[in-house]
Amino acid sequence: MSNTVKIGIIICNRYHTCAGGKCLRSLYNREGAFSIYKDKEVQLVGYTTCDGCPGGNVEYAPAEMQKNNAEVIHLATGLVVGYPPCPRIAQFRNFIQEKYNMKVVIGTHPIPQKYYITHTALDTWKSPVWQELIQPTLTDEKTRLAYD
Repeated sequence: MSNTVKIGIIICNRYHTCAGGKCLRSLYNREGAFSIYKDKEVQLVGYTTCDGCPGGNVEYAPAEMQKNNAEVIHLATGLVVGYPPCPRIAQFRNFIQEKYNMKVVIGTHPIPQKYYITHTALDTWKSPVWQELIQPTLTDEKTRLAYD
């Protein structure tokens, strides 16, 4: 049995030109949502956007990632920190889990401090649902500053 976990990442389409620098850095450093792989090898087997609202690519991209043996889909931190945060993120998670029988993790890299400050001031993440959704990427201030 392999200790390698194969993952796919789906990012928010408004960041479609993102080169993935923060996601990849946090993957290599096992920070943010990738801290769950601290003692495992990870192979990135897919990276794409949601295709814009309402997220049409979420319906099909996990199938392509499964062809590359993806076991886990990460819905990127941009879906959480953009303004407004993706109102469909929980639906995306539930759909992928049900349709593809795959684990879904909300987030990739740690929430940058500048987004943390803004969303805290706006009470964006005050609800219990959002508190659960941001948990994998909510880190200490020092780490958040490193991702600004």
